[in-house]
Amino acid sequence: MLTHLIKESAVAALQHFYPDQTFTVDAVNVNETKVEFSGDYTIVLFPFVKMLRCKPDELGKQLGEFLVSNQADLFVGYQVVSGFLNLTISDHYFVDLLQKNWSNPEFGKGKVTGKKVMVEYSSPNTNKPLHFGHLRNIFLGYALGNILKDTGNTLVKANLINDRGIHICKSMVAWKRYANGATPQSAGIKGDHLVGDYYVHFNDVYKVEIAGLVANGMDEKLAEKEAPIMQEAQQMLRQWEAGDKEVYDLWQTMNGWVYDGFKVSYDRLGVDFDKMYYESNTYLLGKSIVEKGLEKGVLFKKEDNSVWIDLTADGLDQKLLLRGDGTSVYMTQDVGTAVLKYNDFGLDQSVYVIADEQNYHMQVLKLILEKMGEPCANGIFHLSYGMVELPTGKMKSREGTVVDADDMMDEMVRMAQEQTEENGKADGFSAEELAALYQMIGMGALKFYLLRVDPKKRMIFDPKESIDLHGFTATFIQYAHARICSILRKEHLPLMPSEQHFDAFVLSQSLSQSEKNILLSLEQFPQVLQNAAEEMSPSVLCNYAFQLAQSFNTFYDQHSISKAENEEKKQLRLMMIIMTAQTLRRAMNLLGIDLPEKM
Repeated sequence: MLTHLIKESAVAALQHFYPDQTFTVDAVNVNETKVEFSGDYTIVLFPFVKMLRCKPDELGKQLGEFLVSNQADLFVGYQVVSGFLNLTISDHYFVDLLQKNWSNPEFGKGKVTGKKVMVEYSSPNTNKPLHFGHLRNIFLGYALGNILKDTGNTLVKANLINDRGIHICKSMVAWKRYANGATPQSAGIKGDHLVGDYYVHFNDVYKVEIAGLVANGMDEKLAEKEAPIMQEAQQMLRQWEAGDKEVYDLWQTMNGWVYDGFKVSYDRLGVDFDKMYYESNTYLLGKSIVEKGLEKGVLFKKEDNSVWIDLTADGLDQKLLLRGDGTSVYMTQDVGTAVLKYNDFGLDQSVYVIADEQNYHMQVLKLILEKMGEPCANGIFHLSYGMVELPTGKMKSREGTVVDADDMMDEMVRMAQEQTEENGKADGFSAEELAALYQMIGMGALKFYLLRVDPKKRMIFDPKESIDLHGFTATFIQYAHARICSILRKEHLPLMPSEQHFDAFVLSQSLSQSEKNILLSLEQFPQVLQNAAEEMSPSVLCNYAFQLAQSFNTFYDQHSISKAENEEKKQLRLMMIIMTAQTLRRAMNLLGIDLPEKM
């Protein structure tokens, strides 16, 4: 990496002038030079001024002259501005980088780390379809997994299906009461949507029953517990945990409908999983671990036989792990799943992609596992992300106000078609090509918009803004890629030419600023990829891809490729845009986004 070379050069220069001092690479701060100044990279001088008892400008001039004189192959100029040393990098450095890597499809890929990482994402409930709120979770998990794998880690993509519990029984009770035997086939809708409709219906009936009890003088809190439909759901949960055949068969049937629906949605979202975990299989392990915790004295029982852990000494509170009737809670199965995942794969790190509403839950989970002496505790990392809202506000699935993921995908594809047709860009495509293009643009817009924001931040999703051809969008990047593909077609070159398409050359002319800006961006890709992995943030890659596309557009607006000054320059520019397209595809594919060759 160029920044590392600059740091090493700076340390060597400092050591030359101040041999009695000790300097490290980590102590040297290097940034890109601001556009209003000349230079490519800037060394911040202030950290060394106090140590060396010298003026910053004098130190800058001393280092600048030394670097340019002794490393002319790397540095060709410098400028000192108010305590900052701006360095200009040799054009030959970038041309050499281009010649070595323009045809390397794995440029930037990290070395094998030997580290095993699991990323758990999606984690839906089987009482409703995937909804819009799931999408940021799914896209974050999938993209992060790709990034971690590309930076050298052994990756397992996991999905924990929350397929048991009171919420599942709610859908089952409502279906049993009101469905008259309806199936996805007889109703003509996806199975996950059918089951979700009965979850909403349960809550509609539940509200009416509560209101009736309150009207007859019952306290509202008590009415919430005593409502007949809720009593029925609680009884069904107890029957399920006791292995009642009728309840279990209904549970299997309705979950099967949901899994079929999920598969259709996942395929369309373009995501997959290496390992599926089911709460129905992990909660029993959780229960056994809870029993061990009781034996060790880490947990305690209350008078009603419920099992708890006291975390007040850690600044938290007491946490329920088993209800008095022996039924488990979310934390029970989460304890079991954490141990099972570790035992299955010997993980170094287990990443949970879960919304920030569960920050406390994840803090408690990690602490419980630590107190129980479970080795999996050390590797738990919670990728906490902010919730997504639509301009209309929050969504609540139990009230039927949620936007289904399937409907959102349909809307984005429809908007892609509408925009393409309005801009007169639909000519020259077959019907099949247009359908594929609309899917690529619509899904790319949806994914990129949800990934471009730092995961920790909450956000509002604006469908119209997400597909703006001129905005910070996937559409902008996709169009830049399509422009490059068009140039290559005119030059009768394939998208990924071999080295035999070009003669070896040595650049005798200087690079323009826009050419150099592209090569600067390309050189940074390996570090950007590493940063995205370390920060657990696909938004780093989104910003990079957008800036690279911007750099290409600026270059192409200023320079001709077919009418370049000479053949040498033409070859350089072709190599440069080929590597640009290749890098855009690498970055966007890691995000789960495809780039069209024509738009």
